[in-house]
Amino acid sequence: MKLIKTIKFSHTLCLLSVCSILLSTPAWSEVAVIVHPSVGDTASPSDISRIFLGKAKSLPGGTKVIPVNLERGSATREEFNDKVLGKSGSQLKSYWSRLVFTGKAQPPKDTGTDKDVIDLIKSNPNIIGYVSADKVTADVKVLATF
Repeated sequence: MKLIKTIKFSHTLCLLSVCSILLSTPAWSEVAVIVHPSVGDTASPSDISRIFLGKAKSLPGGTKVIPVNLERGSATREEFNDKVLGKSGSQLKSYWSRLVFTGKAQPPKDTGTDKDVIDLIKSNPNIIGYVSADKVTADVKVLATF
């Protein structure tokens, strides 16, 4: 009888631990790709991917842009890499290592937080970045959400 109570207690603790982990893990939110409000161009997911992978330097309408990343370890950055670029962090590290070594391209600069990206974009019409969609302000224009 004592063994059955111990098993039930252990099972309950295990369930509580799993629930605690699930509830403490941040939920994925939408990612907003943003530019300066003066930018009149639009962009498809493919256009955005090409810019952040160093394959294009301008939007389809001809506006030259400089891509910036959120800081490493950011959940929004991981989501952007997965949803927009279709690559994991380690795949991107390998991808950029090859391009840098051959002199073909440089990776986007890491800027910091959502606020840092927004501040940079509102002060420079040539920057393109991404933030968590719930952090977007009226200071920037949303090109796309993922």
